[in-house]
Amino acid sequence: MNANQLNELVKAGQAPLLLNVLPEDVHAARRIPGSANACVYEMVFLEKVAELAPAKDTPIIVYGAGEGSLDSKAALEKLRAAGHAVVLDFPDGLAGWEAAGFALEGDGRLPAPPALDGTYTANAQESLIRWTGRNLFNHHNGSVRLTGGEITVASNGLESARFVVDMNSIVCEDLTDSQWNAMLIRHLQTADFFEVGRFPTAEFVAEQAEAIPASSEGTPNYVLKGRCTLRGVTRPLELRVVVASADGKRLTAQAQFEVDRTEFGSLYGSGKFFRYLGQHVVNDHFHLHVKIHADRV
Repeated sequence: MNANQLNELVKAGQAPLLLNVLPEDVHAARRIPGSANACVYEMVFLEKVAELAPAKDTPIIVYGAGEGSLDSKAALEKLRAAGHAVVLDFPDGLAGWEAAGFALEGDGRLPAPPALDGTYTANAQESLIRWTGRNLFNHHNGSVRLTGGEITVASNGLESARFVVDMNSIVCEDLTDSQWNAMLIRHLQTADFFEVGRFPTAEFVAEQAEAIPASSEGTPNYVLKGRCTLRGVTRPLELRVVVASADGKRLTAQAQFEVDRTEFGSLYGSGKFFRYLGQHVVNDHFHLHVKIHADRV
């Protein structure tokens, strides 16, 4: 269905249930006249549609943003799979309707990203770093926490960041036997791995932040280039991170990356430095999933 065909139905008052499948605040701002709303991004999408159209044979026309967004296509597929017999797609959506010269209803106040500026202090209690260490035969995973840090933003652009990790906070989450769990933690704290007694903290300092052009929501939007200090050894480290804020008061940053522990002097079980390791081999790289919440000062 194209915009002209839909407009004729709307003008004649013959349109079936016309369903805007975008979020409620977008629907309030911009919608085709006479539209109802059920957001396809919500888990209760089908329940909301059932309230609007209890009978499965009620004709429905779905539309979303247009411009290549798959919202209306997803709604069409969900509704047909749920047994709605007559569902049509207006794939051009809001963009196509407006481009065809037809008026939209709504207050025009589309949701906009909050303005970001200033220094945001890391919340050590709510931030978390998850780790996974492996060898050829097994793996272990757990977490470690921050002691502090901050993110600096100017005119909506990320400028710098610094984070300090409490190496004494390492925990293992997969070993349920308390004795084996404690043994692993003690091993990780020795000079074989992180030598926590001498080096109780690790630190990452970003010296350069580069925006990634045309990044989509939920994918990395910055490259942080800086230095990581672990076991008293400092090496360059580059991270691709997602940085976003819902309200301008709190920033959330996420990154997933691999670290080669041997570059920081942890050589235990490394095939680069030992022979005939057999089942004692430990992968050089360990995986980190970092999620940091930082509140505006």
